[in-house]
Amino acid sequence: MPQMPQRVTIWEVGPRDGLQNEKTQVPVEVKERFVRRLVSAGLPVVEATSFVHPRWVPQLADAEELMTRLGDDGRGLPVLVPNERGLDRALELGLRHVAIFGSATETFAQRNLNRSVEEQFAMFEPVVRRARDAGLDVRAYVSMCFGDPWEGAVPVEQVVSVGRRLLDLGASQLSLGDTIGVGTANQVGALVDAFVAAGTGLGELALHFHDTYGQALANTLAGLQAGVTTYDASAGGLGGCPFAKSATGNLATEDLVWLLAGLGIEHGVDLDALVETSVWMAEQLGRPSPSAVVRALASSQS
Repeated sequence: MPQMPQRVTIWEVGPRDGLQNEKTQVPVEVKERFVRRLVSAGLPVVEATSFVHPRWVPQLADAEELMTRLGDDGRGLPVLVPNERGLDRALELGLRHVAIFGSATETFAQRNLNRSVEEQFAMFEPVVRRARDAGLDVRAYVSMCFGDPWEGAVPVEQVVSVGRRLLDLGASQLSLGDTIGVGTANQVGALVDAFVAAGTGLGELALHFHDTYGQALANTLAGLQAGVTTYDASAGGLGGCPFAKSATGNLATEDLVWLLAGLGIEHGVDLDALVETSVWMAEQLGRPSPSAVVRALASSQS
């Protein structure tokens, strides 16, 4: 197919975004094994956890313990830091890669950050500046890039304005999130084109899809045709957003790998090892994986 990249980077978010909405506490030793198995399966980036206050995301209250258990193997794994206190915790552990999480809409900014869209930049500025001064890489997420459950469709120019400001603060990459999974392929192409027109390099962009309406793979194909080479995904299709109840699971990493392999695009992931990991994690959670590829391959191997 025309305009396809030769290689794609998969940014694995299962341990953080995938597990954050689980109501039953997952033991830290299970989380550690999950992270290590994902790394062993060849995933180049595995986002391990979030240094958010336990009151907001109880599942990730063990962030320090997890990163301590991972030791040197965890130093280069990204972690989410919502504010300066979260950054302090990451710096104390000697971590080298952090991410911040912004919103393109007012309502979600208030619900997720307890800030307005404008106020979020004042909160993020010292986080990014201090992280960069300490030699850390910083990624920025923008949620609600295609639709918001309270505000409806989100204008492209609104997303570009928020995203550009986060990049201008010093983020090296911007992940554009379809938090509630309402985006379609044409919208993906239009949003990427708008960022490029605003002076953004394709290498600065990543795409983060949820499969609420079954559009995640179609949207990924549109992103590939637009030239984006980094995609967020969650092993086994785990995930959702605790602050947006209509957000269902993330794009499953296995489904993404299957698509990329079929297109002849390099990704570096051992699909069999990844499927085994997701089957194992589904057993820990007590329910089957929502990933179509995991279900198909697991049943063919049994």
